[in-house]
Amino acid sequence: MTGPVRLSLGRTRSVCPECLDTIPAERFAVGDTVYLDKTCPAHGRVVTPVWRGLRSYDVWSRSPRATALPVSVKTDIAEGCPRDCGLCADHRQQGCCVLIEVTSRCDLVCPVCFASAGRHGVDMPIDEIGIALDELRSGSGQVHIQLSGGEPTVRDDLPAVVALVRAKGFDFVQLNTNGLRIGREPDYLAALADAGLDCVFLQFDGVSDAVYRQLRGRDLLAAKRLAIASARAAGVGVVLVPTLVPGVNTGEIGAIVDFAKQQMPTVRAVHFQPVSYFGRNPRAPSDEDRITLPEVMEALIEHAGGAIGLEDFRPGSAENPFCSFSGRFAVDRSGRFRSDPEPGTGCCGSQTGNTTGEAGCCEATTWRSPAVARAQRYVAGQWTKAPQEEMPAAGLEAFDAFLEQQSQRLSLSGMAFQDAWTLDLDRLRQCHIHVAKSDGRVIPFCAYNLTDLQGRSLYREPST
Repeated sequence: MTGPVRLSLGRTRSVCPECLDTIPAERFAVGDTVYLDKTCPAHGRVVTPVWRGLRSYDVWSRSPRATALPVSVKTDIAEGCPRDCGLCADHRQQGCCVLIEVTSRCDLVCPVCFASAGRHGVDMPIDEIGIALDELRSGSGQVHIQLSGGEPTVRDDLPAVVALVRAKGFDFVQLNTNGLRIGREPDYLAALADAGLDCVFLQFDGVSDAVYRQLRGRDLLAAKRLAIASARAAGVGVVLVPTLVPGVNTGEIGAIVDFAKQQMPTVRAVHFQPVSYFGRNPRAPSDEDRITLPEVMEALIEHAGGAIGLEDFRPGSAENPFCSFSGRFAVDRSGRFRSDPEPGTGCCGSQTGNTTGEAGCCEATTWRSPAVARAQRYVAGQWTKAPQEEMPAAGLEAFDAFLEQQSQRLSLSGMAFQDAWTLDLDRLRQCHIHVAKSDGRVIPFCAYNLTDLQGRSLYREPST
């Protein structure tokens, strides 16, 4: 009797979860599941599911690989990926969104936390933030800025930080927050909006307090509602960001989408993030502890009751295809979805245009990756709640029609961050979400947060 057929899908490199040494790895499929298989000479073999759904794997594998050289190189190639980040010359994509961790403090101590943040920590001095921003402008160009942490809103001077980002010439500023303070203090969020904040990236794990008690340690649903109400009053768009943990909140995927519909147009998008096992996580995950991007898409398709299909989602235009999916949808008065993809913009905004590193239609001296430019425009256009003074005013009837159209769009997306079990260096080299350091380096997000079984990191400094 023969066993299951193993289909090889290519070789790559990864790391050992025990020691983070770089080791060879293979992608293979058995049945409908794609696995990453690797063996450390010191710690043995690890096989991890990374994608459940061969139909979507085939579609995603045939999408364009939009690679580009970094705008500037800050570190030499010495030990190889993932140990030379800064960026090095072997990286294959420019920055799209760059995080600045303005504090390591937090007003929650969540059982699940990328940053292992706690109530004690330090704030990044505002002059160091200014240096990091200057280095970003010269080394990465025009990127989107996400203020992160820890919990950024523990800083009383955060409006001044937002204003500084704007003064340095960056045209999109996003706040990554648990929402507690902006819900309690609407005037605080109003001050952030006045300083130039575009968007709130709101931790939102479910529609029941049982979920928050398990993932965040306390009942938080009422606080999330208050945060959205503050954003509505301030005219700031909100992206709901659920961390999906099997057995905890994966059964609420559809309910989260329904909640988002009820909160439009303030809520502009839902951005699902399957749990990654780095930072504060107590144990090595089993296969049942994983949910992959195709499973999230299938849950969304099933919840929509036939109104949408797999063809309505697509890989990201800048990152490695297997890192993400996105779809934009119109929502009718009954709450039913209809696909509403972003129209092609041509030139540097075209998904099918030049994405291999040549200057193309852009000036060679200021060249930006077309795929990165397109991703930035998509986020800025969909996730920001446009102020009324920027909307067209060609007669009251046209204005009302524009408002109606804008208020009925919702983006559904997902991103799978890599941990020590799932890390694929082909994916990491194409990462376009980076973390800025005050010394001028930028570190790909998954490399920055990577930890071994003992919680040791290659790049993140321990919270104090």
